[in-house]
Amino acid sequence: MLFALICTDKPDHLQMRLDTRPDHVAYLDGLNAKGTLKAAGPFLDPDGKPNGSLVIVEAADQGAAEAIAQADPYAVAGLFSSVEIRPWNWVFNAPEQV
Repeated sequence: MLFALICTDKPDHLQMRLDTRPDHVAYLDGLNAKGTLKAAGPFLDPDGKPNGSLVIVEAADQGAAEAIAQADPYAVAGLFSSVEIRPWNWVFNAPEQV
């Protein structure tokens, strides 16, 4: 099952995001190598600066998706003010196998 991890940064935490980004990218690279990561990217503020994340993962259930979200270095560092985890159905432009 696919899950959308909808993460919102704490205000004024851009430097924390930038400092933690290499570990975050390495974490996502690891998920990608396992086939768990389906899509990811930052949300942007009106000035084009990142202020959150959208991460789509494949997980067995809600608990497994929560574990993935909690292990993200951004979450571990305390970057997010909120993380919403929702089951998601990829309808349009989905790859043949997700």
